[in-house]
Amino acid sequence: MRLLLTSDTHLPKRAKALPAPLLDELPHADVVIHAGDWVDTATLDLLQRRSRRLIAVYGNNDGPELRARLPETARAELGGLRFGVVHETGPAQGREARCADRYPDLDVLVFGHSHIPWDTTAPGGLRLLNPGSPTDRRRQPHCTYLTATVADGRLTDVVLHRLPPRSGSGGAGG
Repeated sequence: MRLLLTSDTHLPKRAKALPAPLLDELPHADVVIHAGDWVDTATLDLLQRRSRRLIAVYGNNDGPELRARLPETARAELGGLRFGVVHETGPAQGREARCADRYPDLDVLVFGHSHIPWDTTAPGGLRLLNPGSPTDRRRQPHCTYLTATVADGRLTDVVLHRLPPRSGSGGAGG
């Protein structure tokens, strides 16, 4: 099972559209996971139309329309692993222990908010993944997203994809 993980798309504030390399991944993904901060409903509509399965949450920048359509936390079993999706996990310091305490029933937690890619494993085995942002790199060198494979209860082939700089981005996208 192939996964595509993204977050913090912030359309149309940080970009006019999702980057082509991310869109090109959609037909290859069995499941798309979005960890919040969509900002517009058009992006949600697009991913719902073009994804085989979408697991998504709202973020702190998402208004009433998105909050009415999306949960704050989502859970799903994928390929024998228990996944959770949430936008915010708090400060980086202590994140692993805090998330392991908060989500003891999960194998993988996908989160966003910081726009900083993250891949660690908490004591006890909880894998924490933040795909970064495909549209707003903030202080990171690149805009990013993740792909991964789930099979037989294992998460493998976790790849951070760095996107090329956008032309005319005004510095927001890298």
